[in-house]
Amino acid sequence: MNDNETRNRQKFVRVCDFGEAHTNDFATGSLGQQQFDALRAVVAEIDGHAMSEVSARGDARQGTQTRSQGRESLRDALEAINRTARAMADEVPGIENKFRMPRGNNDSQLINVARAFHADATPLKTQFIAHELPADFLEDLQADIAALESAISDQSSGVGSHVAASAAIDDAIARGIEIVRKLDAIVRNKYANNPAVLAEWTSASHTERAPRRTPSPSTSSTPTPPPAA
Repeated sequence: MNDNETRNRQKFVRVCDFGEAHTNDFATGSLGQQQFDALRAVVAEIDGHAMSEVSARGDARQGTQTRSQGRESLRDALEAINRTARAMADEVPGIENKFRMPRGNNDSQLINVARAFHADATPLKTQFIAHELPADFLEDLQADIAALESAISDQSSGVGSHVAASAAIDDAIARGIEIVRKLDAIVRNKYANNPAVLAEWTSASHTERAPRRTPSPSTSSTPTPPPAA
């Protein structure tokens, strides 16, 4: 959650605490009691979504790291095939045109090129192995393709879950703000002749301001003394 969301949640908790402290003043089933109960549910909902948001952020970061590792591993496999194909040019005319490395860092393009490498290398497997590529180099290439695809999917899923949790937090906070607005009228009407409780309510229901950043003092240059006469 961002700072503004955190401050709103803290306000909701204070309002819920106010309701607990004065629960005997509100009849069971009264509108005021219903609103305090609804706000408690909102706080619980926010906490659940916040936990999901943190977890999703971690999944996205892990997916990013795994994706980077998968990209590097797949590129290494393609470079080995490309290098070997160039060495086979005198044996297989035109082979160097089939196994060209992709430019840039586009993962979709890298995967498509890897699939083409796999298809084109399959009928030449014996020659590649004769040049000391591992006997299972094609199987390894397929595994590297699958690993990168899985990492991309995991990263996208983490990002999507994070976005969904953030949107759910925004929605819950909007509902909480509306509940506090309704409670403000109820509480002020109920305690119109009780300034002490109203002061308590005002303290509980206000939203903390964001702390002001103290500007860093600018380094003033030492004035140059005038030249001697």
